[in-house]
Amino acid sequence: MLKLGLVGEKLSHSQSPQIHAEIMRQKGIDGTYELLEFSRESFLQDFNVLKESGFRGVNITIPYKESVIPLLDEVSQQAKYIGAVNTVLFQDGKAKGFNTDYDGFISLLDHNNVAVKGKSAVVLGSGGSAKAVVKALLDQGVYDLTIVSRGKQNFHGNYTISYEFFREAKIKSDLLINCTPVGMYPNEDNSPVTRSEIQAETVIDMIYNPSKTLLLKTAEELGLKVVNGSYMLQQQAVKAQEIWAENAPF
Repeated sequence: MLKLGLVGEKLSHSQSPQIHAEIMRQKGIDGTYELLEFSRESFLQDFNVLKESGFRGVNITIPYKESVIPLLDEVSQQAKYIGAVNTVLFQDGKAKGFNTDYDGFISLLDHNNVAVKGKSAVVLGSGGSAKAVVKALLDQGVYDLTIVSRGKQNFHGNYTISYEFFREAKIKSDLLINCTPVGMYPNEDNSPVTRSEIQAETVIDMIYNPSKTLLLKTAEELGLKVVNGSYMLQQQAVKAQEIWAENAPF
């Protein structure tokens, strides 16, 4: 039996078990997918124990996509460049890291007919998900990229701006992409930006629970195209299952 799971700090909102159960059903795979909540204080110890617990692989989510990297024996070239890992394969006594968020985000863009090449984009956040999104945007030919962050000064060679500067500058863009957890269940009354700060044609929120965040509801009221993160979640899960099912190449 294939033993899989999701590692994160708070996972009550997660739809991953249902998605992976359906993928395994369709592929005829006998497997389980567990939610594994690890506290920040015990993450190092818990992950090292996990490596010896018979798991074939795990997904990694908030807030461990970056902090898991030093604990891995090998990391794919793509994940190294992105600087975040969301999928781990346990194979031959080693923990190997990959990033399938990148593939999932590109699939989301294609599925929703969102053009990137030659467009301008604002990315909110600078965590693990944002890193994959930024790399995908650059690879897809985004023309102008603005990253709004509470802390980091430099991100994939791009300087970030503060939320205060973002508000004052009233930056307009083709795409506004939320890569923060602000607005996620159970804090559904929150939004990373206010109504007047939504100056874009298309608004994408990586959050999938709720299916329509306050940010997306507001954008929809403004007559903008809105996209949530559910399709990205599904597609990165498909890619992760491929990695766990095969001897993944590096």
